[in-house]
Amino acid sequence: MIRNGRRVLVHPDRVHQMFNRMREDLHALSFRHACEVADLRRELDEVRGLYAQLRAAVLARQNAEQELHQLYREREIQRARVIERDPATRLQ
Repeated sequence: MIRNGRRVLVHPDRVHQMFNRMREDLHALSFRHACEVADLRRELDEVRGLYAQLRAAVLARQNAEQELHQLYREREIQRARVIERDPATRLQ
């Protein structure tokens, strides 16, 4: 087949078919990527939720440790107040 004085190597209908197939492939690839991104976002949200729970547990533990330390300190102060000091001993 000759067109505009040139020999046609690939028929225009064949070119249109190839482009349509490539467009379909790109749409399918785009859909797969969108699904993968959605899956990754869900997984990231789950990890963020687990991280928030872990952080809350760590903060609760730290607060409990601080409170316990304060209670021990107050207990020692109360014990020290109860014990009568010997006036003959040196103060440190």
